[in-house]
Parts: sequence; structure tokens; C-alpha cells
Amino acid sequence: MTHAKKSYYHRGGEIPLTGLTIPESFQSIAKKYPKQQAVVSLPQQRRLDYQAFSEAIDELACGLIGLGFKRGDRIGIWSTNNIEWLLVQMATARIGAILVNINPAYRPRELAYALERSEVQGLFVIPRFRSSDYLSMLQDLIPELQQNATELNCKALPSLKRIVVFDPNDAMQTATPAPGFTSWQEVIHTAETITAEELEQHTAVLDRDDVINIQYTSGTTGFPKAVMLTHHNILNNAWFSAQAMHFTEQDRLVVPVPFYHCFGMVLANLLCFSVGACLVIACEHFDAGKVLQAIEQEQCTAIHGVPTMFIAELEHEQFAQYNLSSLRTGIMAGAPCPPELMKRVIDDMHCHEILIGYGETEASPLTHLTTRDDSFDRRINTVGHNLPHQEVKIVDTETGATVPLGEVGEICFRGYHIMCGYYGQDDKTAEAINEAGWLYSGDLGTMDNNGYVRITGRRKEMIIRGGENIYPREIEDFIFTHPKVAEVAVFGVPDEFYGEEIAAWIQLHAGEQVSESEIREFCKNNIAHFKTPKYIRFVNEFPMTVTGKLQKFKMREQMLDEQEKA
Repeated sequence: MTHAKKSYYHRGGEIPLTGLTIPESFQSIAKKYPKQQAVVSLPQQRRLDYQAFSEAIDELACGLIGLGFKRGDRIGIWSTNNIEWLLVQMATARIGAILVNINPAYRPRELAYALERSEVQGLFVIPRFRSSDYLSMLQDLIPELQQNATELNCKALPSLKRIVVFDPNDAMQTATPAPGFTSWQEVIHTAETITAEELEQHTAVLDRDDVINIQYTSGTTGFPKAVMLTHHNILNNAWFSAQAMHFTEQDRLVVPVPFYHCFGMVLANLLCFSVGACLVIACEHFDAGKVLQAIEQEQCTAIHGVPTMFIAELEHEQFAQYNLSSLRTGIMAGAPCPPELMKRVIDDMHCHEILIGYGETEASPLTHLTTRDDSFDRRINTVGHNLPHQEVKIVDTETGATVPLGEVGEICFRGYHIMCGYYGQDDKTAEAINEAGWLYSGDLGTMDNNGYVRITGRRKEMIIRGGENIYPREIEDFIFTHPKVAEVAVFGVPDEFYGEEIAAWIQLHAGEQVSESEIREFCKNNIAHFKTPKYIRFVNEFPMTVTGKLQKFKMREQMLDEQEKA
């Protein structure tokens, strides 16, 4: 009797995991490459080599200590991409404070939840970006700011004690904040009271298994969950990703992806700083033209992005005018890559070694990556195999048993990269990670003899729009607060540009009337723009099972049929 080989793959590594903390790793790199460029911010017209960057990090770290922050405290950042974001990221790690990443697209309702869920004690924020007036939103959310006290005493957010304002466009940070806010300069001034010895004492007691970062990711129900990641989680994930890219101190990575996301913070920022490479900030928020200009001007060798970003770059009206011959590699992740797009990235952008990545925030985030030696077929039809020192298996969605190779099941991960859990939600952590330490991804896939994984679908209802993970329940819960809405169902439909778009079927209370534009405006003022449904349909009833459960797949099929006939 023969037995089919099971879909399980463990990948060891010739190179061991690092046991360093993030500041220990960074200090060794800064000493090794002091005059190598660490970061270039084109919007800010600023350049820092590793020595200057290290000194600026230490100065801010001392300022944080001077304000009373310490190991384990939670410090949030609500900002677009800039040098100050990087300084806050590395300075919090220097003293062991936990950085809490907050999406700059959040509106007050979402911000309040993020601050409350993680019990944020300090917050760094920019004054405004485009139509978002962050200070105004905070003032509406926290009336106590008007008291102009040194420390906040907020009834709604009792943990929050200080909000620091910084302006990326003001190199001297001379702007005076509104009442109740602390300026960047005040933080730096406080640094003068802390000695170098005191700073080193704070770093010396850190442990690689300390939680150092909280990232928000939505769950299948309710609001986003706060994912806790350690030095060990994200530093190793960044470093092994750099090795897969054959990255060195000679490389220059242009970063179109947002820093608040794991893709940006770990696979761009920390990846560069783990090997001494240069990080190039092309724009505060994605702009295809500025990214192309940065590649040519800075002779970038690598570029990251989700498929929609690569499409926007390739379709830019002035694409042909830019010299992109310096490009070699990068990571495309966040959504499936169509074959034609891969061909264009390789041929037209000169990214001959572009890699396809897959993972999730709870896994620090990268679990799978193709290699530069993989065939074209593998690079477009699989997400590669798992990184070194990681395990992966495919299990039956009903029994949990490992399925034979080639059969579809849920993808599970285990290893150094798995999160500590969800902050303050032990019950949700237990649902995601079983007693044996396996993280259940919610994604469906198959595995071949060499451990290469192919994604076939999702068990969860998650929508991936342009690389943003969106969960229907959160949008449904919000739209349901509209006084005229009786029931709502949100789901994803295919989209050529974004991968997926959001559709909402809405049933109104009897006798009520409302327009699509009214629903969109309601969403626009209260939730992030990318969560606002593109397609809105008002219905009298929903397709349901005999037990009364909504059949979203039937709604999706009906919309697809209508799109094909249109």
C-alpha cells in the first residue's frame, strides 16, 4: 500500500537566524558603512549617510527617554512616508518602545479605535496631507487638547499622554504646534538631558523576543486587530529577504509602498538597514511619475510594489522618457501578478530578477518568495517556496489533516516569523494560531514536490484592493450605522487595475430612499477612502441559504454576469 506524499515543507538554512535586536544589528551596519548613504528623501531634499542617520536616531531616542518613554511603551505614528517616520521607527527600537503603525488614510473613527486598542501612550503626527487635516481631526477627537497641558488627560483615551507634531517640509522643525501638542524641537531639546551612557543602558536590557512593533490587520469580523511582532520576527524576515534578493550595501531601493504597512516597514526599510543599502523615498504617497524619476536620478537597483503600482508606472504617459536600466530586482506582492505584467516589468523596466512574494502581517510578513533562478512559469504561477527556517503545510479545511501534494487546502505557517499574538485579544490569537504553533492563513493553495506553493483562493472573505487588505465586516458594520440602512452585504469583485473592487448590496428600511452618492459621501467622511464601495446596489432581498446565511458568492456571480453583458 502506497501513501501520497503530504503537503508539508520545512526549509532549513545554511545561515543561522540572527539573535540580535534591531538596534544591535543597525549599530553594527552603521559602524561598518558610516559614509554609505542610508536614506535619500527626494520630497524633502535630504540625504543622510549611515553615520548621520545613526546620530539622528540616537538624538530622538534620547528625546523619547527624556519625555519618560521606556521599554514596552507604545508610541504610534500617523504619517505619510518621510525621514522622520524612519527616525521614529529606529528610535523606538533603540529604547525598546513599541512602534504602532497607523494608516494615514484613517479617519477619526478608525484612528480612535487604533489608539484605544493598542493603548497608545505617545503619538507622532504630521499636520496635514492633501485633504487630510490631522491636527483638526485630533482636536475634534480629543477636546482636552485645548487645555494646553504638558501631558494629556484624555477621558476617551486615558493611555494617551503626548502628541508630537512634525512637519516633513520644515527641515528645522520650527513650526509651532496648536495648543496641547508637543513640537519635534521640544523632543530634541529634551534629548540634551540624557547622556550617551543612559541611552546605552536602555538598549542593553532589550531582548530579541521583546515586542517591538504593532501592525493593524483586519479580521474576518469586526475591527482591525493589533498584531504584535518582535525584534526576532521582523529583523530575520527582513534579512533573509535581503539575501534572497542578493542585496548588498551597493544597492539602492526606491520605495513606493507605504511605511505603515509591513511591506514598507519590514521589506523595504528594515531590509535596507540590515545590509547597509540605501533607501530612496520618491514621494510621500504613491506617484508613478515621481517613482520613475527617482529610479533614473538615483540610479536605483531595486523597486518594490503591488501589481497596481507597477501597472501605473508602466502606463505613465512619460514612461519611455525615463532611463530605468539601473534596475535589477525588487519584490512584487499583495496580489496575483498577470503574466503580461511580469513580462513588461522584466523587459521594459529591466527588472530581470524581480521576485514574487507572499505572506501576511501575522507572519512578519513574508513567508514565500520566488528566486531569480526560477523559470518564468514558476514566477507567474506560484509564490515560490518558504524562506529559510520556516515551515509550511497545506491542510484540509474541515479536518485539519495535511493533504497530499497537489491537493487544495488551507495554507499554514510555523517558525520564527509567527506573531506573538493580537494585543489584548487572547481569544482571537487562539483562533489564528493552534496549540502546535501553526498560523492558519485563511488562504487556499496547493504545494508541489519542491515546496512551491500556488494560491488558488481565499477561505476568508478578505478583499485585496491594490495591495490593501480589506475585510467586508468592518465596512458592513459602518454602513449599517446609516439610519436608512436595514441590512448590508459587502464583497469583492474582480478589477483589471486594482485586482479587486468593493461592492455593497444594501437593503433599506421600509419607505426609505437614499442615493449611491449619499452612501459614498457617508463612507468618505468616516472611513478610509480605499474602503468606500465602488459598486452600490439597493435590493429588496438577498440570496440566502436555508439557514438564513447570506450567499455572497451568488451576489458576486450575478454582478460578474452583468459586467460581462455590459
